[in-house]
Amino acid sequence: MLQIARNLIKHTHLFKISKMPPKITTDSNQNENVQKENKSKSQNQKEAPKLKNEKKGNPKILKQQTLKLVDKKGQIVDLTQKKLDLGDGIFSQDKLKISSWNINGLRASSKKESAVSYLNDKKFDIICLNELKVAQEAFEKENLITKLPKDYYAYLNFCKIKAGYSGVAILSKVKPISIKYDMGIEKHDQEGRIITAEFEKFNLVACYIPNSGDKLDRLNYRTQEWDVDFQNYLDQLKQTKNTIICGDLNVSHTEIDLANPEGNKRSAGFTQEERDSFSKFLSKGWIDTFRHLHPKEIKYSYFSPRFNSRETNKGWRIDYFLVNQEAIGSVIQSDISTTIIGSDHVPIECDIDLTKL
Repeated sequence: MLQIARNLIKHTHLFKISKMPPKITTDSNQNENVQKENKSKSQNQKEAPKLKNEKKGNPKILKQQTLKLVDKKGQIVDLTQKKLDLGDGIFSQDKLKISSWNINGLRASSKKESAVSYLNDKKFDIICLNELKVAQEAFEKENLITKLPKDYYAYLNFCKIKAGYSGVAILSKVKPISIKYDMGIEKHDQEGRIITAEFEKFNLVACYIPNSGDKLDRLNYRTQEWDVDFQNYLDQLKQTKNTIICGDLNVSHTEIDLANPEGNKRSAGFTQEERDSFSKFLSKGWIDTFRHLHPKEIKYSYFSPRFNSRETNKGWRIDYFLVNQEAIGSVIQSDISTTIIGSDHVPIECDIDLTKL
């Protein structure tokens, strides 16, 4: 513990907080301005299908940890017992630059020069990361705070039921007004898939949507339960402010969005059920910003490592920036950074004109 404290002290300067320790806020915090779901309701809900462990044996059940960091005097402090580090959510500039990236593991990406250089470029006002693949306990024990990009306020949501699985983060140069972890529905809230940040002019939802599985064993859960509840959550959210959604949505919407549509009609991410569910969602007033600005452009955000697909450009577009219809006029650009190496996904980027929100 003493060594962890010493290491953390060395890196307190990396986060843009004066006279205070790095502010890492996790899903162990109480959500701001959100009431808990009624207990009797959650007890009656169906449980989500069990995750299949990547290795033999049962998934490791994780205790919900508190995240401890170090203050300037070298004392271990439990930040999760304090109020969330929040602010006014105001960006001083007119143009907002956001990046979203499924990094396929915080540890792995932090060892790749291209990924480190991209994330530390400092040109982005907000960075959203998907698939952290680290348990909260390991994040603390291994001092992985030092692997995050510098000069951002960090909010992380870890998977609670399986080690090294899922997890999302929002890194922002400006403190949000409020933070909410997950949807507030117990059966969906165990895998660390959603963070919602409220800023002055908009809500931002960083998400990592469940994959239906190689054998489509989670297809019904994904399309009939998760999608329905997530869409309802987002529809309610956009009633409060213009809303930006970003992340790995694990669906290629149309045939132009993947290299081999004919051969993947029963593959997770391109089943008719998943595509229909996404179409239904968009019909409720949500816009796919990349396809809106680039109606016929072929560009992919995911490349399977199994088939040398990056070199042959045989990929899938499953990572998105979405906005509610009323906010589409604020979108300056939405693109995919196909040259960045460091994951089986590449980053997606979106520029927003804040004066038009």
